[in-house]
Amino acid sequence: MVAFTEEHQAFRKTVRTFVEREIDPYVDAWERDGRMPTHELFGKLGELGFLGLEYDPAYGGGGADHLFAVVLAEEIGRADAAGVGMAIAVQTDMATPSLHRFGSEELKQTYLAPAIRGEHVTAIAVTEPDAGSDVAGLKTRAVRDGDHWVIHGSKLYITNGVEADWLCLLARTSDEGGARGMSQIVVPTDTPGVSVSRKLDKLGNRCSDTAELAFDGARVPISNTIGREGRGFQQQMAQFQNERMVACYGRVGACERALDRTAAYLRGREAFGGPLIGNQYLTYQLAELYARLDMCRHYNYACAEAFMRGEDTSKFATIAKLAVGRLCEDVARTCLQYHGGLGYMEETWTARFLRDMRITSIGGGADEVMLQVIAKMHGM
Repeated sequence: MVAFTEEHQAFRKTVRTFVEREIDPYVDAWERDGRMPTHELFGKLGELGFLGLEYDPAYGGGGADHLFAVVLAEEIGRADAAGVGMAIAVQTDMATPSLHRFGSEELKQTYLAPAIRGEHVTAIAVTEPDAGSDVAGLKTRAVRDGDHWVIHGSKLYITNGVEADWLCLLARTSDEGGARGMSQIVVPTDTPGVSVSRKLDKLGNRCSDTAELAFDGARVPISNTIGREGRGFQQQMAQFQNERMVACYGRVGACERALDRTAAYLRGREAFGGPLIGNQYLTYQLAELYARLDMCRHYNYACAEAFMRGEDTSKFATIAKLAVGRLCEDVARTCLQYHGGLGYMEETWTARFLRDMRITSIGGGADEVMLQVIAKMHGM
């Protein structure tokens, strides 16, 4: 059993209270509007230290262990709309890890510290129209011109892309093909030549803005390069591990709450002469999902402990991403089914949950890519 301390448990109560007071009462409106007040919400999260739990205190981080990040993700995952957790995870575990690990002191002070305080909203700009899970196929280019990069290209499906103050951009900085010759670059979104082509209309996670971005001769200093020039692909692959890990932590929290809510509904719903919870088939189906959930949770905890020991968690993160994604689909489908016609109504949480969970097996590497990686790990 992973060693959660009293401090971790107190933090869990703090995050759950925040979700209940600052998120859940407003998500219906945010979902309806297709946006949320990201800067306002992140400002509150920053004041509580939620946006830089594991980061160096020199930049406003908490210097905490990774289990605090596990707790944060699990509890934010319990929110009434998954889009909120998606936006937060981009800030904490997708757009900033490389900057914290590899960025210069100047970049950290200028961009990381305000992100930790919640003053800046960030986004990770990797995916392109012709390069989704195939990151090595991206075409956006940054060409050196004196002391600046000149950037041309486009990025697609960029979470926080409309609200972002700066981007962690992955672009080609040399003529080398494939995974070689890429660099990560901090790009402020107010840079001339950077624009939002369109805000995308998604199936789920609707309160979290997602954009297509265009780069038309955008100039940023060479000093905005994160880490070593030409090492962007490798740095991004490491950053993807953070993304997959925190996504799996959060989805366990989401699925647990969904199963609990469904069990409670079955206890109160009378049909065929008694409560539906008395139907053995229904209870066994829920029991099996609870069992799978518990296995995923403890696999996540094993991954977290390996991460804290400094081990490579690529295999953990890949397998967890695959298993948790499939669990999400089964939980969402079952919860909606057990609510019957009511579950098909927009007024019920089950419809939104079904839509929100579907991205788990697509974003951050599709199931098919996870299977390909696992096959390679086994020499196939």
